[in-house]
Amino acid sequence: MAEITAAMVKVLREKTDAPMMECKKALTEADGDMEKAEELLRVKLGTKASKAAARVTAEGLVGIYIEASGKLGSIVEVNCETDFVAKNEDFLSLVANVAKLVADKNPADVDALSALPLGEGTVDSVRAALVGKIGENMSIRRFKRVEAQGRLASYIHGGKIGVLVDFTGADEQVGKDVAMHIAATKPKALNENGVSAEDIAKERSVAEAKAAESGKPADIIQKMVDGSIKKFLKEVALLSQPFVKDPDHTVEAMLKAKGSAINSFQLFIVGEGIEKKVNDFAAEVAAQAAAAAAASGN
Repeated sequence: MAEITAAMVKVLREKTDAPMMECKKALTEADGDMEKAEELLRVKLGTKASKAAARVTAEGLVGIYIEASGKLGSIVEVNCETDFVAKNEDFLSLVANVAKLVADKNPADVDALSALPLGEGTVDSVRAALVGKIGENMSIRRFKRVEAQGRLASYIHGGKIGVLVDFTGADEQVGKDVAMHIAATKPKALNENGVSAEDIAKERSVAEAKAAESGKPADIIQKMVDGSIKKFLKEVALLSQPFVKDPDHTVEAMLKAKGSAINSFQLFIVGEGIEKKVNDFAAEVAAQAAAAAAASGN
C-alpha cells in the first residue's frame, strides 16, 4: 500500500476542489495513483472534481506572432521555474523572438528551432546564457505554425493562455471575439467529430461508473451513459458551445449570422499537463538532519 502524504492530498485537492478527506480516501483507494484518484472523485462528486482541470502547473509564457498580412503566424510555449522570471524583460524578449522564428523559418521540431541562429549565437545558446544570467532553468516546450485559410486573430490572457484562430469573414471583430471565447471555455476541438477517442473513452468510463451506482436496469444505464457523452461533446466542441458574449446562441449560430467561419484554432495553456514539484519541507529537514547525524557519526 502506497503512503498517502499530505502533499499528495494537497495536490489532488487543488486539482479537483474536492474536500480534503475525500481526496485522502480517493488516494487511498487508488493506492496513490493521482490520475485514478481524480477519476474516482469525479465519479463520486460529479463535475465539481473537474473545476480546476485547466489550472496551470508550471510557469512561463505563451507567445504569439502574426505577420502583417495576417495569413501566417505562430504560437509558442516557453517554460521557466517561477512566475517572477516569466515577467523578466530578457525572458519576454526570448519568447517574442522564438515566436517570430517559428513563423519565419518553419522548424520541424523544438530541436530544429533551438539550432536556429539568434543574435550572436543560436536560440539554444541565447537560452543557455539567459539561464546562467538569471539562475533559473527554462525551456521551449512546444509550438505551432499556422498558414491561414482565411486570416489570423489572437488573444493572450495574462501571458498564460494563448489562442490563435484561423477565420474567414468580413468582420475582423469576429476572430477576436472567438479567440477570447476559446480562452474562457477551453474547447477540445472545433466540432464534435474532432474530439479525440481518448477523451471520449475517459468520459465514458466515468459516466458508466456513475450510472452503475444508480442501480437502474442495464438498458436505462446505457441511455444515461449515451446522454452523458452527448452532453460532454456539446460542452467541449467549440461550435456547439453557447457564445460567451451571447449565451442564447451557439458559436456556430453567431458565426452564421456574421457570415463567418472558423477553420481551425490553437489553444496553449502554460504548464498544461505538467505536474509542478511539491516540496515536503518536513521530509527535507528530516533528511538533512539524518545526513548530518550520519556524517558526524563518521
